[in-house]
Amino acid sequence: MSPAIALAFLPLVVTLLVRYRHYFRLLVRTVLLRSLRDCLSGLRIEERAFSYVLTHSLPGDPGHILTALDQWSSHCEYLSHMGPVKGQILTRLVEEKGPACALELGTYCGYSTLLIARALPPGGRLLTVERDPRTAVVAEKLIRLAGFDEHTVELIVGRSEEVIPRLRTQYRLSRADLVLLAHRPRCYLRDLQLLEAHALLPAGATVLADRVLFPGAPRFLQYAKSCGRYRCRLHHAGLPDFPAIKDGIAQLTYAGPG
Repeated sequence: MSPAIALAFLPLVVTLLVRYRHYFRLLVRTVLLRSLRDCLSGLRIEERAFSYVLTHSLPGDPGHILTALDQWSSHCEYLSHMGPVKGQILTRLVEEKGPACALELGTYCGYSTLLIARALPPGGRLLTVERDPRTAVVAEKLIRLAGFDEHTVELIVGRSEEVIPRLRTQYRLSRADLVLLAHRPRCYLRDLQLLEAHALLPAGATVLADRVLFPGAPRFLQYAKSCGRYRCRLHHAGLPDFPAIKDGIAQLTYAGPG
């Protein structure tokens, strides 16, 4: 390419970099820097974050542990977790609904798990599902460090599409009053339909779905709005540390099989 052609494209490149600078920074932090640190340390980011939590939080205090994770993500390495803004939305909705049994698909590091668990009513129970065994080990340690035993929070390792059909028989979950979808947005629709097919959603159940705008779950949202079985609401919030990147939590209220 000649210098003249390169110079002709320079304004376009600069414009794109300025317009999408937040996405570029996110890419650098979540892919390039994370991959480099994984190679250098031999540890995953969740494992490095847990080491930080061990030295910067109080055992048995979920709020302190959540704050430590937020600090790690803001000042050390971006964790790609729910974050405090969406965390407040989740906490408020769990407290409002007061579910006796809650289900989370996508434990990840355990951040949203702690938010749900500490907002449950007395005697409430949470089942959380994580497909990656290595990530599940970290989440399990974090959950127990926060003071929640297996009677309150049970972590299941496995693929959501394989676990959901076994929830009633193997894990004694006859109904999920509240569900958080926080795993892979492209799996949200499939797993919502599995929950319906296995009659795990009672009428009035609340289904919450994170990251429905970024990276997005358009087929899930279209189904929820058009099938006639849900009342839908979207809670807008930016990504943690990247407020210019718009995201949101979808709130679905199940009306029944109809």
